[in-house]
Amino acid sequence: MSGIPHDHYEPKSGPEKWLDRRLPIVGLIYDTLMIPTPKNLNWMWIWGIVLFFALVLQIVTGIVLAMHYVPHVSLAFESVEHIMRDVNGGHFLRYLHSNGASLFFIAVYLHIFRGIYYGSYKSPREVTWIIGILIYLAMMATAFMGYVLPWGQMSFWGATVITGLFGAIPFVGDALLTWLQGGPAVGNPTLTRFFSLHYLLPFVILGLSIVHVWAFHTTGNNNPTGVEVRRTSKEEAEKDTLPFWPYFVIKDLFALGIIMIVFFAVVGFMPNYLGHPDNYIPADPMVTPTHIVPEWYFLPFYAILRAFDGDVWLVQILDWMSFGVIDAKFFGVIAMFGSIIVMALLPWLDTSNVRSGRYRPMFKIAFWVFFIDFFVLMWAGAMPAEGIYPTIALIGSAVWFAYFLVVLPVLGVIEKPLPQPETIEEDFNAHYGEGAASGNATPAE
Repeated sequence: MSGIPHDHYEPKSGPEKWLDRRLPIVGLIYDTLMIPTPKNLNWMWIWGIVLFFALVLQIVTGIVLAMHYVPHVSLAFESVEHIMRDVNGGHFLRYLHSNGASLFFIAVYLHIFRGIYYGSYKSPREVTWIIGILIYLAMMATAFMGYVLPWGQMSFWGATVITGLFGAIPFVGDALLTWLQGGPAVGNPTLTRFFSLHYLLPFVILGLSIVHVWAFHTTGNNNPTGVEVRRTSKEEAEKDTLPFWPYFVIKDLFALGIIMIVFFAVVGFMPNYLGHPDNYIPADPMVTPTHIVPEWYFLPFYAILRAFDGDVWLVQILDWMSFGVIDAKFFGVIAMFGSIIVMALLPWLDTSNVRSGRYRPMFKIAFWVFFIDFFVLMWAGAMPAEGIYPTIALIGSAVWFAYFLVVLPVLGVIEKPLPQPETIEEDFNAHYGEGAASGNATPAE
């Protein structure tokens, strides 16, 4: 399972030995639970279990909701109302599912920001990072298709706008758009296709998540110092680590319990807070909403998509140089997908030899500017594309790309990092005192 030296499962009884020779499932579970984990992990390492809970919640509630949902443009809206009004506990299941998507994205964004700050994408964890970005893309596709299924006004027009983006791709755009929509416009073929994919993709996410966990179990977990666990001997590794069970499992479950209190409070008392009221109006192709807004977790990238209109000089230059092939609409699509691609390229764009942002003073400033920029883009994406908002979105987009393509490569060359601890044990003792792992010490000042 891992390159860190530790005790592996040894079957003792006859039945255990019999099963282990034929299907070593007990050993796999044991090695997963007892994997040596850096003992200095902080509370930002709790999002994995929240993501696991959210994924299971979405799959279970989604399966039950699919039993009552009818993927047809004439019946979809009414079937959702049937779930809400007539199915036993249907309103609760639907609110769990819709708010579970928000919980999923809150956890994944915090998980990503933690990975960026502590350098979890650096060698040898590049593949783990890439798999994580693939999971994120699958989540976005799943969530978008799920938002279309209620077939309200925002569902219909959101599907029309987003699928229309593929029509901007030169040469193949029209054919791709027709294939995606199942016809010349968003309609019943679109809805049935989206329903099928929305049902399928969570299982793809589950498979990618298993590979993701397998990947970081192979390389070992990152930690706040960015210092690797010593692997020269089992004794040294034990000084830097603790078994995942019971120490981190109990910590994660405690954090999950607190988050669940907040989550169920939202589901019980304000379940529609993050939704849009227009989606409680049946879809009408003849009536366009005043302002088409996607779900909140798409807003930063929606702002980037809209930021590059025909008045931006860069778009004008590329439009002229490409003889009209790269127009404003296509450039916006490139920018939106490019904003995610640059995240995937982080292991190669960050040139610093220091993994953790804790020891990079200039990086800290850049990171927090980038963090704030994410919320500025989210706010700009929720505003109408008029007045000062497009300018704010354009500035926010420039900051986003500058962080990845300019700041990180340059900081690796000019930044002088702070001294790092030699070992995880040294960092742990500096924060909690010697013997804290065994409960014999109080936190150091």
